[in-house]
Amino acid sequence: MSRNLLTLSLATTLIGGAAHADTPQVAVDIAPVHSLVARVMEGVAVPDLIIQPGASPHEYSLRPSEAAALQASDLVFWVGPGLTPWLADTIETLAQEASVTALSKLDGTVKLEFRESAMFEVHDHDDHKDHDDHDDHDDHDDHDDHDDHDDHDDHDDHDAHDDHDDHDGTAGHDEHDHGAYDPHTWLSPKNAMTWLNAIAGQLSAVDPDNAGAYYANAAAGRAEIEVLMGDVTAILDPLRNGRFIVFHDAYQYFEQDFNFPASGALSISDASDPSPARIAEIRDRIAEQGIDCVLAEPQFNPGLIATVLDGTDAQTGILDPIGSDLEPGSALYPDMIRNLAKALASCM
Repeated sequence: MSRNLLTLSLATTLIGGAAHADTPQVAVDIAPVHSLVARVMEGVAVPDLIIQPGASPHEYSLRPSEAAALQASDLVFWVGPGLTPWLADTIETLAQEASVTALSKLDGTVKLEFRESAMFEVHDHDDHKDHDDHDDHDDHDDHDDHDDHDDHDDHDDHDAHDDHDDHDGTAGHDEHDHGAYDPHTWLSPKNAMTWLNAIAGQLSAVDPDNAGAYYANAAAGRAEIEVLMGDVTAILDPLRNGRFIVFHDAYQYFEQDFNFPASGALSISDASDPSPARIAEIRDRIAEQGIDCVLAEPQFNPGLIATVLDGTDAQTGILDPIGSDLEPGSALYPDMIRNLAKALASCM
């Protein structure tokens, strides 16, 4: 290589490195949320994923590289302490200088209460029409609407331990201590569309030079999720008379968005081991109610599913609420939601 070409190559490398250094360092807790952040940052930079695919977010030990990513971060996006209470103190310790956003606490996020029983009562989903106010995402297309995102720049998210307040009346249910709402909020595509706007606003606040790209990516991501919801509805429509039970109660946001309720769950939302009485109740009700399908998860013990299915005619399948077998990146979120519908269809 000539000296001139070598000099030009080095200069280009340095310029590219400087440009990358000017973009914010972003850390994200789980793969589905990382996918949404990656979609907003597409063409600008790549966020760091803290909890690796395939691991349960309910309990996880950070690797040194993941701790280092948190420590170097300018921005942290996470679902919130309801899902990963162990991560709250870690963020406070390692990401002291970062702007931290607990997405489940943002205005416009639909949050649902825990379901404690093994077998769910199937409610009329018209009762949830008050959530339709979140369906109109056109209001977010104007960049002026994002001026209020400065409200999220404070560090109130570090005080999110309040989400662990005892849920009145639940102390007698397998002695579980959990927060006041189901933390699996990312499984609502409507919530995901709301979050895309907030993510763009937060990124733009620390990186105004790329604000146009962030907002354009967020708008494109919302349009993609609108198409996704139509695809999923088409997959589920022929199955609406079927009944299914899930391994743990993680899916009610998906159920509500698509008006496709589960009949029960082996474990409550925190994925703790079910009691023998709960397992026995599930087995009895599978036979009584003619349950078509019992769905396991790749993160948890498949032996429990085998125990429950023994002596029944129900089929089994796999639901994956965090995209364990998918490549992290902007495509993971829509692929994960679509795969949930496909798994239901193949099992029922």
